[in-house]
Amino acid sequence: MEIRDAVESDAGRLAELTDAPADVMRNLVHDRTVRVGEEDDDIVGFVSYDAREKTVHVTQIEGTPEVCNRLLDEPVRFARGEGMAVELLVPEPDEDAQTAADSAGFDRVGSGPRFDGTPTVKYRLEG
Repeated sequence: MEIRDAVESDAGRLAELTDAPADVMRNLVHDRTVRVGEEDDDIVGFVSYDAREKTVHVTQIEGTPEVCNRLLDEPVRFARGEGMAVELLVPEPDEDAQTAADSAGFDRVGSGPRFDGTPTVKYRLEG
């Protein structure tokens, strides 16, 4: 799998992966750091993140557990280079992202906020 920066023209495929509108994904590409995973010229997953106050916040991740695990390397590498921690909120029904977070060495640190009524699990990886 190749990992690269997302570009605006990726928004349609990101929308397909998330069931979100393409304009929302286009804004995500502009507002966050977004890295995509590609296999055979097809985007198979992505991770978006930003950094604030000594913590890198993963704002969205999509893909199989293996793809997510590889994609989590991106914000983790950035955080380690900057001496920062990484936090990730995972919707409770998203077992793929939970598996990836566990495999990447993140610790479950409690419940996160609800998004549209869906509970989340908060994960943290110290820098």
